[in-house]
Amino acid sequence: MDRELFPRERTVIAPGAVHVPDWIAAARQRELLAACRAWARPPAGLRTVRTPGGGTMTARQVCLGLHWYPYGYARTAVDGDGTPVKPMPRWLADLGREAVAAAYGTPPGPEVVYDIALVNFYDGDSRMGMHRDAEERSGAPVVSLSLGDTCVFRFGNTASRGRPYQDVRLCSGDLFVFGNSSRLAYHGVPKVLPGTGPQGLGLTGRLNITLRVGGLG
Repeated sequence: MDRELFPRERTVIAPGAVHVPDWIAAARQRELLAACRAWARPPAGLRTVRTPGGGTMTARQVCLGLHWYPYGYARTAVDGDGTPVKPMPRWLADLGREAVAAAYGTPPGPEVVYDIALVNFYDGDSRMGMHRDAEERSGAPVVSLSLGDTCVFRFGNTASRGRPYQDVRLCSGDLFVFGNSSRLAYHGVPKVLPGTGPQGLGLTGRLNITLRVGGLG
């Protein structure tokens, strides 16, 4: 990572929730985008997530390490093409640890190994309702990396989907980490701002790479 390990510009949104703007350099953003495009290809590629009530999520998704579905994990794309999930790359797991160190000022313990990635693609009309990342058995911080268009990221509380919450603009290259007492906070994306991504990136829309520690064995 061609950034300081402990950047000076950090904003604490809530206890354990930290926003680090412009953490991913432009060249690394292009590398991540190329990787996301490769992961999106079949098998176990980009798919539309169907909710238990019969609806669909507007953001499309591809998973690495384990396949997430509402509300659990599997080793195959159970609501996709049924094939085994692509592996979690070691370099991406290492990037998750670097991200925690950048947000908190100290690296996580050796037991924290990021083994799940959810890559969500948002077009201009996509949204993500308020939800918690609660299917994991590990309390390790969640790492969120943004590429492309800016979004409004709504970070709430641990009790309900309603107020209090804060709206944070996440731009291409931004890092957001939430753990500790904020690990199970509700959060969502009420709006994407089309046309706001870097022109040199070559991405129309927004990609969010969310890294998690499953603790699922």
